[in-house]
Amino acid sequence: MNSSLNFVADATVKGRIYPALARHQARPYTQAWREFGQHWPYTTPLRLQEYCEQHSVPINIFSIHDVLPPNAFYPIGIGFFDFDIDYFELLDDHVQQRVCQGDLRLLFYYHEGDNPARIKNRLDALAQQHSMPMDCYVFVSANSAAAKLPGFVTFHDFELWYYQRNLDRAPLPAHNQPRERDFTCLSRIHKWWRATAIADLWQSGLLDNSYWSYCEPATGADDDCPIEVDMISRLRYERKKFLDGAPYISDELDFDQRNDHSVLIPKYHVNSYCNIVLESQFDVDQSNGCFITEKTFKPIKHGQMFFVAGGAGSLQALRDLGYRVFDGILDNDYDREHNHTQRWITLTKAIYDAKQHLPQLFEQCRADIEHNQQLFQSSKAGRLNTLIEQINEQHR
Repeated sequence: MNSSLNFVADATVKGRIYPALARHQARPYTQAWREFGQHWPYTTPLRLQEYCEQHSVPINIFSIHDVLPPNAFYPIGIGFFDFDIDYFELLDDHVQQRVCQGDLRLLFYYHEGDNPARIKNRLDALAQQHSMPMDCYVFVSANSAAAKLPGFVTFHDFELWYYQRNLDRAPLPAHNQPRERDFTCLSRIHKWWRATAIADLWQSGLLDNSYWSYCEPATGADDDCPIEVDMISRLRYERKKFLDGAPYISDELDFDQRNDHSVLIPKYHVNSYCNIVLESQFDVDQSNGCFITEKTFKPIKHGQMFFVAGGAGSLQALRDLGYRVFDGILDNDYDREHNHTQRWITLTKAIYDAKQHLPQLFEQCRADIEHNQQLFQSSKAGRLNTLIEQINEQHR
């Protein structure tokens, strides 16, 4: 059953809800409008409003001075959750009053995968500090662990984000012609776990006939790598040798173009059989959840098999969304391994096994690949209506 989403806004400009709490000033459909997340307190235009408009899901927008329906939310889009910011203190007096009265709740919408339990602890402390009801907010997170917390809802935002940003690009064909390369494995931004992963694939020869990149040299201390590098023979030495030669570039794009989701390099999808996705996080902020981004949805839209180097349960999250992850064809045991080092070791074995028979495996996966493309291209109204019901359920 569909239910409506009732937003309360300080102001709307050209139909867009003006970002809550923001100090930066801009108008919709300008470059400055896209830069709110770069300015304190890092609140942003509401992606959820854009998605609802794009997929024809109606929403209602009220003023803070209106008579409000029972399930009314003051939406706060978060670009970066800063634990040093007191979000409640930044609320307008009228908003604070109505939240304290219980006829309005805050709706935080966060597209990133930060540990939701830590966020909940911070927001609960702020609610107590400001004498607000402990159930005064609902938090939407892209981390799957959020679903286990009261007042929190999981929503895999980047499926809709990549759908929106890559809309003008038709899905590439899952053709049946021979492909020159085995894998595509791309890394835009340096992270120590990614350096460890690609160096391991590189030194083992698994990338010898592949498109691969590592676009930044190493920076900072190696104090945040969930893969225990010394548990894998010679990997510390091989990683240093690998990083000494960085960066490794496989295209002619600049940094901004690589972060532009409308840009597509067809060879990465139509001329290799399988995508080794290096997700944004491998331990997902020690949350025991998963966080799926556009990195995974690119091969889904553009017709490839894939492995996901990400949090445990990433493949299960995709199954829950209706995607097929080539069970019984690729070895997906790695997705159930919660020890990060063992998950990586198990994944590399699966990649090695697949490399021996990639053309045959691709044909076996063809029906699932085409199913995934069709599902990705379909309307997301059902996803959004489910999210709205989950948000409203938290209000009851």
